[in-house]
Amino acid sequence: MKNICIIPARGGSKRIPKKNIKNFLGVPIIKYSIEAAFNTKLFKDVIVSTDNEEISKLSSEFGASVPFTRPKRISNDFSGIKEVIAHAIDFFKLRNIQIDNICCLFATAPFARVEEIKTGFRLLNLVEKDRFVFTAAKFSFPIQRSFCLDNNKLALPFDKFATNERSQDLKDYYHDAGQFYWGTSEAWLSNKNFFEGSMPLIIPSWRVQDIDTLEDWQRAELIYKLTLNK
Repeated sequence: MKNICIIPARGGSKRIPKKNIKNFLGVPIIKYSIEAAFNTKLFKDVIVSTDNEEISKLSSEFGASVPFTRPKRISNDFSGIKEVIAHAIDFFKLRNIQIDNICCLFATAPFARVEEIKTGFRLLNLVEKDRFVFTAAKFSFPIQRSFCLDNNKLALPFDKFATNERSQDLKDYYHDAGQFYWGTSEAWLSNKNFFEGSMPLIIPSWRVQDIDTLEDWQRAELIYKLTLNK
């Protein structure tokens, strides 16, 4: 059985320039993901899928493989992760290399833990071949109490019937933590809904931080320093 880790890292980030190799506490952030993947001892290869020469060079210096340049057609803001992984699968198929299981680990996931990546792999045996194991966290506030704004900027409840319910009586809901995704090649090539029927690996919400803005980045660095990633 051949397992590989693929780290998507395109070069065209707009909100945070050079996001995937920007220094996170003094170290290019992608290095955290590359090292975590290697430290699991699970992977035949740790591959970075990128369209960017600088990212390619740095990734190679950190020990990752960059066997191809990601095509421009799947290197824009609208490219999905499944397209990126499918491209890698096709690359290896053309070279008669069979890939059984793939872990997609984001380049901006410094909180991803070695033991959780390994747990995700073990859980993969418990789901259907076209399903995934992914990190998730519980919403810190009941989503039933959330609201949007109408055209007059007045509150419009998400669930008006939940207003009078006690918070402890409301069902828990979870969200994608955006760290890593385990799946078979079959799952990555499937057109089925990504999350439905897949298995979430629940992690603490304090260790989940989207990094889309400079404020997000600063918050993530602060959390990392305060917890030493423990």
